[in-house]
Amino acid sequence: MLDGLSPGNRSNVMKSTLDRADRMFVETLHRMGSATVQRLCEELNVTATAVRNRLTRLEPLGLIARQPAEADGRGRPGFVYQVTGQGLRKLGDNYSDLALTLWREMRNLEPGDLRRRLFDSICNALAGRFGRRVNAADAVVERMRALNAELTEHGFDVEVDVSGRLPVLRETNCPYRDLAEADASICELEQAVFEQVLGARVELTHRCLDGHNCCEFAIRERTEIS
Repeated sequence: MLDGLSPGNRSNVMKSTLDRADRMFVETLHRMGSATVQRLCEELNVTATAVRNRLTRLEPLGLIARQPAEADGRGRPGFVYQVTGQGLRKLGDNYSDLALTLWREMRNLEPGDLRRRLFDSICNALAGRFGRRVNAADAVVERMRALNAELTEHGFDVEVDVSGRLPVLRETNCPYRDLAEADASICELEQAVFEQVLGARVELTHRCLDGHNCCEFAIRERTEIS
């Protein structure tokens, strides 16, 4: 029912993180299939207030949905709760180990045509994913704003800063920190993706990996890729 989320809600879900108590709550509800507040209280051995507070937090994120319970003739009909498809995906949203392993294996290949083709293939796939809104006929700042909108929808915490001499795309948090700490060349990949999407030369001027509080990608002068 809640799988068809709007772009804004999808972004909120991606940015949200399940703490340990959230995860336990969602996992328990998933094992139960569906449950009322009372059943959740009994299963988790907590108060109804605690259960409702947790539901109030998780429902707007699209991780849990409620449906009217079948009337049992003993007062007002209540609700039953169940984990949504989005909630199930969130429970399984732990790709960092796999991504790190795949990246390491690619980097361990002997330098040559195969490694370059893999790098280019990944770059092209990401550029296609993040460049859907970008119109090559627009000015570079408008292209940056379109890229910013797409990255935001995918859960990145980014902004475009045009206050300086050259426009800057700023990432408040490194989206690939685990990979970057293991192999800084992932930063080169991200830079190449942004260059391909924007059709302009991009320079990585700040990195979270180097102790900065953000990653910044600045347009090199105003010369664009021909």
